[in-house]
Amino acid sequence: DTNLPAEAETELRSFIAKRLTKGALFEGMGNVASVGLSIPEGKVGCYYCRFQQESILEMATLESDISAPEYVVCFLGGSEKENTFRLELDKYIQNLKINLDLEQKNLEACVSPYLRSWFEDAICPIQRVVQLFQDKLASLLHAALSYTPVEVKNADERAEKDISRFLAAASLQGLVQEGTMTSLCIAMTEEQHKSMVIDCSGPQPQLHNAGSNRFCEDWMQAFMNGAEGGNPFLFRQILENFKLKAIQDINNLKRFIRQAEMNHYALFKCYLFLKNCGSGDILLKIVKVEHAEMPEARNVVTVLEEFMRE
Repeated sequence: DTNLPAEAETELRSFIAKRLTKGALFEGMGNVASVGLSIPEGKVGCYYCRFQQESILEMATLESDISAPEYVVCFLGGSEKENTFRLELDKYIQNLKINLDLEQKNLEACVSPYLRSWFEDAICPIQRVVQLFQDKLASLLHAALSYTPVEVKNADERAEKDISRFLAAASLQGLVQEGTMTSLCIAMTEEQHKSMVIDCSGPQPQLHNAGSNRFCEDWMQAFMNGAEGGNPFLFRQILENFKLKAIQDINNLKRFIRQAEMNHYALFKCYLFLKNCGSGDILLKIVKVEHAEMPEARNVVTVLEEFMRE
C-alpha cells in the first residue's frame, strides 16, 4: 500500500532489495537512510523495518517446510530526521505485528488503515502534548525527570496515550542506571501525596500536586519558542537536548560529590551548583538513591540536603 508514483516505488523496492541482499535488515529493528527517488523532493528520509508473523513463525519451527511470511515496512519523510523517532517507529511496527489478524485473508483491510496513520500516531504525540499543555508543560517535564507517578483523568484515549508517550520520551530511562531508576520509582510511588493528577475535562488540562523548577521552566520556554513552526522533529530534538543537559548536570554533581568527600571547599561548590542549576531538587534525589550504599558520599548528600532545606 503506497501513495508513491510507480517509478519511485520501483526505485524504493530496488533500494530495499539491495539492503536485503546485503543482510542489512534485522527483524524488528528499523533503520533510517536517505534515499533518492523520482519525486519532487528528490532525496527523502526512509525508515524501513523487516518483520515476520509470529504465530506462523511458531508453526514454521514445528513443520520446517513452512516458511513464515516476511514483510518490510517503509515510512518516508522529508529528511533523515525520522532517526530521532526510530524507537517509536520500532514500537509502531511491533504493535502492527501484535494486531495483525492472521485469520484475515484481506491484509489490506487489516493493515492499510494502521499504516496510513503512522505519522499522526508515532511522530506527532510530542507536538500535540506541547500544544495541549503550553505553559503547564514545565510540570510534565518535572514529573518525567523525577519519576513522579502521573494519573490522567477525563482524557480521551489519544490524549492519554500522548501524555504517556511524552512522559516516557522525557524520562531518563536508559540513561541512568536501571537500579537507580527502580529505586526512584519506588521512592516516588511511596510518597503517594506526590502523585501528579492531570484532569483533561476542560479545554486545557488542570494539574493537581504539580511540581516544577527553574530548569523545567527554562526548557518549557524552548518548547514554546519552537511551537510557532509546529515541527514535530524540532520538538523531539528539544526533548533530547533537555535530557542530555539533565544527564550532564547529574554527572557534574556526582563528580563534585566525589571531590567533596575529601574537600570542604568542593562541598561548597556542590551546594552552589545545586542552587544555580535550577534542578537541585531532582538531582539531589537521584544522587541520594545512587549513593545509598556509599557511606562517605551518603554523608555529603545528607549535608547538602540540610543546606538546601535551610
